[in-house]
Amino acid sequence: MFDWLRSHFKGRPGWANALMLFAGYMTFVYIPWDFFIKPVAVDEEVWFGILFRGTAAKILEIPHWFVYAAGFYGLRYMKSWMWPWAAVYAGQVAVGMLIWPLLYVEGFLGLLFGVISFIPFAGFSWLLWESRSVFQDPRPSTRERYGEWAVVTGASAGIGKEFARALAADGMSVVLTARRGDRLRELADELEKNHRVSIRVVEADLTDPAAAEAIATAVSDLEVGVLVANAGFGYAGRIDKQETARLTDMVQVNCAAVVALTSRFVPAMVERGRGGVIITGSAAAYQPMPLHAVYAASKVFDQYFGEALAVELRDQGVDVMVIEPGRTETEFQDAAGEQSGGGQLPHEVVETAFDALGRAPSVISGWFNWLRGHVVRRLFPRSFAAYLAREYMARQVPPELR
Repeated sequence: MFDWLRSHFKGRPGWANALMLFAGYMTFVYIPWDFFIKPVAVDEEVWFGILFRGTAAKILEIPHWFVYAAGFYGLRYMKSWMWPWAAVYAGQVAVGMLIWPLLYVEGFLGLLFGVISFIPFAGFSWLLWESRSVFQDPRPSTRERYGEWAVVTGASAGIGKEFARALAADGMSVVLTARRGDRLRELADELEKNHRVSIRVVEADLTDPAAAEAIATAVSDLEVGVLVANAGFGYAGRIDKQETARLTDMVQVNCAAVVALTSRFVPAMVERGRGGVIITGSAAAYQPMPLHAVYAASKVFDQYFGEALAVELRDQGVDVMVIEPGRTETEFQDAAGEQSGGGQLPHEVVETAFDALGRAPSVISGWFNWLRGHVVRRLFPRSFAAYLAREYMARQVPPELR
């Protein structure tokens, strides 16, 4: 329990942890109780020092909830947009604490109570205003944090290609690996020209169980600080209409190759006392997914594997996280046999991943994907979630594969 708490409270000042706890209490306990449990007749809400009652109070609790939810999220991940808005909101509360007793408590007692209430909240506002650097200090570059070289699997297209671009832009030299060597060499020329970093191309087909070892051998002379285990593919359809060989290849690439590569590169990271591992999972891991059954199951494996390693290697200086995108504008849908189009852009997924690396063991990319994944997982039995997922997938899969 202590280690879990320490992992959630590290990286921010004590006052920020205290405010995060308060915002979490308001978000998850007090305002939901106020909104759903407290009778309308006795409900009260204060904005800018003005007291609202009854239905008006109920309505105003909704924006109040969003304010505290944003505060909890912003403090949890120390988002740069918390400055100056946290200070502005705290200042509004301070002014409200001064106005409220002047309006509703008569005489000198009201003035005294207002001043006494105003002082601590004004102090919070000042503290937040003076803490711009806490929220906006740039993080060290990936190269400074982890070392010179990164390995990216599945780098020939989509999210893997964007990972390679982001790493090179951050000053890291990159090993590009995938099946399609022509695409890798084209990307290598782009990165060398645009970012003046070293690039190495290693053609490999991870459906071959020996490929992970071949990749590790090909870069054994390099100090690899970051592994992006991104290669993977989907295969949509009803299982009796799918090819057994392709299903087993998918498990090999999505699961076994991730384990093999991680096992080969992590020991040197542990020995150096620093390193980073990013595993590309999927929002599909958050419920059973008929018509994508093996793919979703393989991504559950990636999720649990990465989250376990994040704790296992935390004290060894190695950051591990699983990025879990939903639909993304890549070749994935076409290759999986789904209807293509729509979704996040690959660079958005990559930005989310690097923002979370070292801060969270896993993260769903995109607020709608996050909402859908967590609402389904927490509010519905898995058996019912599977039926919901089937209805969704049935719209994405051609009739002949259902």
